[in-house]
Amino acid sequence: MNGRCILLVEDNPDDVLLLEHAFKKVGWSSALKIVRNGEQAIAYLGGTGVYTDRQQYPFPFLVLLDLRMPGTDGFDVLQWARAQPSLKRLLIVVLTSSNVQADVDRAYELGANSYLVKPVAIEEMANLIQRFQAYWAEINRTPTAPASVQIPHPETMFP
Repeated sequence: MNGRCILLVEDNPDDVLLLEHAFKKVGWSSALKIVRNGEQAIAYLGGTGVYTDRQQYPFPFLVLLDLRMPGTDGFDVLQWARAQPSLKRLLIVVLTSSNVQADVDRAYELGANSYLVKPVAIEEMANLIQRFQAYWAEINRTPTAPASVQIPHPETMFP
């Protein structure tokens, strides 16, 4: 991973444990940073609040985003992120339990780079993360990060 991190935005503790286990199995557990809701995701990406220290909370090269969360949901996070000039190229992969086509369509319309449905079995999740790892870290070419642009504070986006 060369020091790069992945931001996991997930509110379900069981799914967090499952994903942590799957990432550990592929050797990426140290790359995973976890936030539990959309508000925390926006603060992390914006480098605000407790997330101002980029040594402790490095900017991710990729976000794994659940859609169905209370309060600010994954759709809100996608919409906010794509409105920020400095985040337009950030890789955002939806990882959700929703298999509803309307959710798939809306996620892509809001700028998701990929849409994955969470498997429920631990071995299936590990297999998904292994394939995910091979694609996003080995096969896929990532865009150059744009020059640093000031990101508006999240509270101005979601009063």
